[in-house]
Amino acid sequence: MSVTSRTDPAPADVVHCPFDHGDALEPDPLLERLRDERPITRITMAHGTDWAWLVTRYDDVRRVVSDPRFSRAATVGRDLPRMTPEPIAQPDAINLMDPPDLTRLRRLAAQALAPEQIARLTPRIQTIVDGLLDELAAAGPPAEFTRQFAARLPLDTICELMAISPHDRPQIRRWVLDLMSTSVGAEASRAAKASLRTHFRELAIQRRCHPGDDLISTLATAREVANGANGANGMDSLDDTELGVMALVLTVNGHDTSTYQLSNILYTLLTHPAELARVRAHPELLDQALEEILRHIPFRQGVGIARIARTDVDLGGVTIRAGEAVHVSYLAANRDPAVFDHPGDLDLDRPPTTHFAFGHGIHYCLGANLARAVLRLAFATLLARFPTLRLAVPADEIPWHTGSIWRYPERLPITW
Repeated sequence: MSVTSRTDPAPADVVHCPFDHGDALEPDPLLERLRDERPITRITMAHGTDWAWLVTRYDDVRRVVSDPRFSRAATVGRDLPRMTPEPIAQPDAINLMDPPDLTRLRRLAAQALAPEQIARLTPRIQTIVDGLLDELAAAGPPAEFTRQFAARLPLDTICELMAISPHDRPQIRRWVLDLMSTSVGAEASRAAKASLRTHFRELAIQRRCHPGDDLISTLATAREVANGANGANGMDSLDDTELGVMALVLTVNGHDTSTYQLSNILYTLLTHPAELARVRAHPELLDQALEEILRHIPFRQGVGIARIARTDVDLGGVTIRAGEAVHVSYLAANRDPAVFDHPGDLDLDRPPTTHFAFGHGIHYCLGANLARAVLRLAFATLLARFPTLRLAVPADEIPWHTGSIWRYPERLPITW
């Protein structure tokens, strides 16, 4: 069945969702209420036209993101409800693809982000962490963690791994901030999106001609056996456009979320002294603690990329018709009381349960292994180096970011 854009009038029960809750890292009460009372409901948002379904319960979210009847590729060209003036994803990016195109690109990209590749890169990441902490120690105490460490580590790390010049990094960061903003306007968002695309395509072409030992070069030289239309086997690779878009996606996704999560995780640890003391006393708990904190933190506003139902689907007692848009809330699902006992508690002894901080299903974050490595090295080193680390101001005096899809402290003053 073909997927078409719907122009039906908005139903009377549609809920407008501003998704602008900014009370530190407390969950958005609107999302919590919808999950508990209207777990599959129609919503509108600040940008885009018409309405979309919002799915908030853990089991329903997992089903939507794993079911091939819900398509991301079918969203391209539709002005769907969203958080930002301009859709964030490039129309030909991997995060807007369905199989088999998605499968092919993920297999090629996975070669550059395999566990053995991350292990090879670990010493370089550790060097960056150590250098930034040297600067932090020399300048403080007190110090401002968000600006002096969190805003630098993920960007420096991914740019080092991509061999992106230090001269280009501030401009890349400015483009990314404009793209993720909910307030700069559509023109600035479109300009940022186009500039990022051009920059990374040119970089990909250069790296194809002059490869090195960086991630873009690894992507450029990645090959896999492919079956041709006549059944003959050949070697598949990324073309220049695919390589440029893949490098763009990995650079943006490889630093942007982790930038905010570093400050969010440290804030969470410093405002939960009993849990922090346990991690200090038992460093082997760090990985387990980070997974629970990632589940616990509402790291962004609202929702991400929508999907389109390719056919009628019955979900949780609701019929979603072919052509209708569906958003999922990983944030609400990560605190679903049907899955997580006392979901609002930070429980380092919580039995292992798959959380959605890195997504789920066929669009699970390609850079999750890299992100986990950066977070692990950062906090293992930070906590060991500063055994008396604490907030330099009362928690209620910390200013929180507004005006984009992300939630994080604008400033996180620390001392030791």
